[in-house]
Amino acid sequence: MSHGIVATAASAKLKIFSGNSNPLLAEEICRLTGTPLGHAACKRFSDGEINLEINENVRGCDIFVIQSTFNNDSYMELFIMMDALKRASAARITAVTPYYGYARQDRKVAPRAPISAKLMADLVTASGADRVLAVDLHAGQIQGFFDIPFDHIYAMPILVTYLKENYEGDMVIVSPDAGGVERARAYAKRLGATIAIIDKRRSAPNEAKALNLIGDVAGKNAIILDDLIDTAGTLTQGVDTLLKHGAKQVSACATHPVLSGPAVSRIRESQLVELVVTDTIPLSTDARQCKKIKQLSVAPLIAEAIRRIHGNDSVSSLFI
Repeated sequence: MSHGIVATAASAKLKIFSGNSNPLLAEEICRLTGTPLGHAACKRFSDGEINLEINENVRGCDIFVIQSTFNNDSYMELFIMMDALKRASAARITAVTPYYGYARQDRKVAPRAPISAKLMADLVTASGADRVLAVDLHAGQIQGFFDIPFDHIYAMPILVTYLKENYEGDMVIVSPDAGGVERARAYAKRLGATIAIIDKRRSAPNEAKALNLIGDVAGKNAIILDDLIDTAGTLTQGVDTLLKHGAKQVSACATHPVLSGPAVSRIRESQLVELVVTDTIPLSTDARQCKKIKQLSVAPLIAEAIRRIHGNDSVSSLFI
C-alpha cells in the first residue's frame, strides 16, 4: 500500500541509498546514474541492534534502496532503512534487492513448514516499499507474493555477452535440474547452442546427488547454467557427470555467488575450468583469490532499470 503521493519523474528528485550488504555495487550504480549515494549512517549498538539515521532531506523524493538480502542482518537493515525513509516523507520507495534472500523457500515442502519467501515479501511491503526491483529470482512466482509493482530483471545480457566473447566451438548449455530448463533454453537460443539436463535428486537441504544426463555433451564445451551457487555440491557433481559423458571441458555460469561453506574449496579442487558469476552478492576474500571464479557487474543493468522506473519508462523492453 502506498504511503504517500506516488512520485513521477517531473515531481520527484531521484535519490539512491544503500545498506552495508553490497556497497561497491551501490557505488557503481550511483556512478552510472550520475546520482550521489545518499547519506545514511548504519551502525550497531553493542548488543547488535541496528542504529540507522538518514542524514539528508528526502521529503517528496523518489528513493531507491539498494540492498542484497543474502543474510538476516541485510534484511533487517533494509526494513529499518525503508521505515526511516517512509517516516521522513519520501514520496516513493523502491527496494532494490539484486539478490532476494529466502527465495528457495517459496512453497511448503512439509506439512508444517513456512513459506519464508512470502513472509519476506510481506515484511518488505510493511516496512515501506512501494515497489521492488530484483535480479534473477530463484522462483519467478515470488513476484506474485507482492501486492505492489515488482520489476524482475535478468543478468542474461551480461552473461551471454561474456560467453559469446570468450567461448568458441560447439557449445552445450546444461541445466543442473529440471527446474532450470527454461533458463537454459533461453541462453542456448541466444548462443546457438544445444541444451542438456542433469537429473538431480536432493536428499536434504544443501545436499544433492547428480544421477543421470539427458542430452548429448560428447566433444562439446559444456556450460552449467544456474541462478545461484551455494555450497557448490551440485555444481561439482555436475562437472564430474558431464566429463564422464565425454564433455570436452566444463565451465559454469550463475547470477548469484552465495558460495557458502565448502563452496570455494570445492570449486578450486574440481575440474571446472571457470565459474562466471555477477556482483549481486560480494565475493569473500577466499572467493576473490580463487582463479577459477570470474565476477561480472550487473550495475549497468540495475542503473538502467532505475533510470527507467524513475522516468516511468518500460523496464521489460531492456530484454526484448
